[in-house]
Amino acid sequence: MATAMAVAPEIGLAAACRALGLSRATVYRHRSPRPPISRPRRPPPRALSDEERAAVLAELHSERFVDASPAAVYATLLDEGEYLASERTMYRILAASAEVRERRAQLRHPVYAKPELLATGPNELWSWDITKLKGPATWTYYYLYVLLDVFSRYVPGWMIATKESAALAQRLIADSVATQGIAPGRLTVHADRGSSMASRPVALLLADLGIAKSHSRPHTSNDNPYSEAQFKTLKYRPGFPARFGSLEDARSFCREFFTWYNTQHRHAGIGLMAPAIVHAGRASEVRAARAVTLDAAYTAHPERFVRRPPTPPELPVAVWINRPIEEELPTQ
Repeated sequence: MATAMAVAPEIGLAAACRALGLSRATVYRHRSPRPPISRPRRPPPRALSDEERAAVLAELHSERFVDASPAAVYATLLDEGEYLASERTMYRILAASAEVRERRAQLRHPVYAKPELLATGPNELWSWDITKLKGPATWTYYYLYVLLDVFSRYVPGWMIATKESAALAQRLIADSVATQGIAPGRLTVHADRGSSMASRPVALLLADLGIAKSHSRPHTSNDNPYSEAQFKTLKYRPGFPARFGSLEDARSFCREFFTWYNTQHRHAGIGLMAPAIVHAGRASEVRAARAVTLDAAYTAHPERFVRRPPTPPELPVAVWINRPIEEELPTQ
């Protein structure tokens, strides 16, 4: 368009339009555009008057209809022999007042706070959960209860039962706390909002033992990541069966697994230490011994370590569940 208008004074507008494949009428419209005509839109003759619209809105705001949908208001008024407007018109009137929303009286879920939990040593923060193990027949399951120390990844207690029960969970927690010798006011136990986890017997037990309780937000598995990761380690182990033949079979497998997990599994989150070493407070000692071995290897063959002398993996000084962004980890 701009090209045609630029060359038109030299070769003529008609020739320029033929060369560029444009219509002269199009060039004329762009050369002197007409101002847009804005006329107020007259309301259609069938539209409700302002008084009628106000009456409909007042009815929708009335005490008996304030929580009802326009469909329910429309039907109720018809049953009473009254017609104010169609259901669609009621929606238009509400939209004009920015009131198109859920109007029914219903329970609204509270806003759950994100749990932010910190552990700087063993037996400060435990997480626990229950997972299903498939039994010998379809639709038969065994229930595995597992307590996990978040800082050391050590499993202080586990249990397999034929059902999910708050009483069984209560007994497992009480026995594990007693075995670990945890003093009141030291431990926090975190779990999701399953029926056993949020049960009154478990809550009363934790209160009696002086243990703080914490729960994940609903439908937020990331709020309990350590228990979820531990279950994945269990179920992805070589030899984990598709189904267990019996309850004793499941207990035998888990007994061997948790012994391996606590004493032999080198966990990446704790400097490739076994959980039992970190839980017992021996991690610094083991790391120092690793450093001696690496120093000897470097002294013997420094040319094999191109960038820097080797060092053993760092040990965590703190572990978070949902670490605050603005928070800094405490220093040693």
